[in-house]
Amino acid sequence: MFVYVLNRNNAPLMPCQSAIARLLLKEGKAKVKSRMPFTIKLVIDSKEYKQSIVGGMDTGSQFVGCAAIANGDVIYQSQIKIRSDVSKKMQQRAMYRRTRRGRKCRYRPARWANRASMRKKAV
Repeated sequence: MFVYVLNRNNAPLMPCQSAIARLLLKEGKAKVKSRMPFTIKLVIDSKEYKQSIVGGMDTGSQFVGCAAIANGDVIYQSQIKIRSDVSKKMQQRAMYRRTRRGRKCRYRPARWANRASMRKKAV
């Protein structure tokens, strides 16, 4: 498991392994910045060297996968499940709308018959 690392100026550095982060915290060279995701901030000066990271996405029909890899190690990995019930829910919604429209208008009198200009006036 990797731990995110920030330098003294809050600039991101390459993540480190949890064992190294534990040693840095124990020696007082770092402090905990955030618990979720677990991030440490270095108290000492460090170099600004960063390695290249390759990001990838796999777009499938049911799942979408994301990953970030540096030097053959997986730094970040996630999987998202795509909803497959949207079409069914839209059909159900249309059915409810059709029945509601029919139910509201069934015994209503014709609209043109209730106008004031259409009524006969008694003279």
